[in-house]
Amino acid sequence: MQALISSWETMFGALQKFSVLDIIDILLVTFAIYQLLKLTWDTRANQVLKGFGIVFVAAQVSRWIGLTAVTWFFDYIINNLAVVLVIVFQPEFRRVLEQMGRGRIFAGKHAARVPREANVRAVNEIVHAVFNMSQSKTGALIVIQRRSHLGEILETGTAIDGKVSRPLIENIFVVNTPLHDGAMVVRDDRILAAGCFLPMTGNKDLAQDMGTRHRAALGMSEASDAFIIVVSEETGIVSSAESGLLKRGLGADMLRAKLMEIYTPEQKPRTLMDFLNVQRGKRS
Repeated sequence: MQALISSWETMFGALQKFSVLDIIDILLVTFAIYQLLKLTWDTRANQVLKGFGIVFVAAQVSRWIGLTAVTWFFDYIINNLAVVLVIVFQPEFRRVLEQMGRGRIFAGKHAARVPREANVRAVNEIVHAVFNMSQSKTGALIVIQRRSHLGEILETGTAIDGKVSRPLIENIFVVNTPLHDGAMVVRDDRILAAGCFLPMTGNKDLAQDMGTRHRAALGMSEASDAFIIVVSEETGIVSSAESGLLKRGLGADMLRAKLMEIYTPEQKPRTLMDFLNVQRGKRS
């Protein structure tokens, strides 16, 4: 308790000596952190960076409370973060230098909102394509991006940036075409890339008849919150992977229901009036 009081006294003393130079110092650090977050936004390293932030906060809280052993543990981690950062963020550091050379370090990103009708159309196109390929036993691997950012995965494939359509999906997975062996990544109503490489699962308890596509789908579901669709080229069976779990033998209705849940989630009321309107609608 005495340590907590001492920390508060130190903080208030520092506030009394606050100057314009200190404000500039804080703004520069904030800007640097913002740029780092923006550069890692489309990669899984973003999640690692958030974890580091939690470690910093936990270390400070434990120091204020006076937990000596916990503080020592977190300080040990923080003191070795320099080496960890270089290893984890090696691709991001390279990207920073490339963007600085191209003058794109301050470039922003435009996020478009997709109308519900376009999402419903995309769901129908995906379902039709998947079960057409199922009937012809054409192997396919489709990643539906959700909240996890898949920039590192997209970089391993070929950029498409085309509207989701049944003919395009089926054409990409035709046997012996350049992109048929990799995974297709879809976000909203756009096919972002095809021929992408996915991380393989380390699960050794999988059945022996699980091929490379199924193992890649499971590995991707373990590394992100993406929903992955697999069409077996041996049996034509449609499977899905989500949150490290593989579900086999999906029917068209099951797949459509799951995709509709992803593409058109139920809107949660943001205000009390919205909630009352929803309840009134249910009663009527």
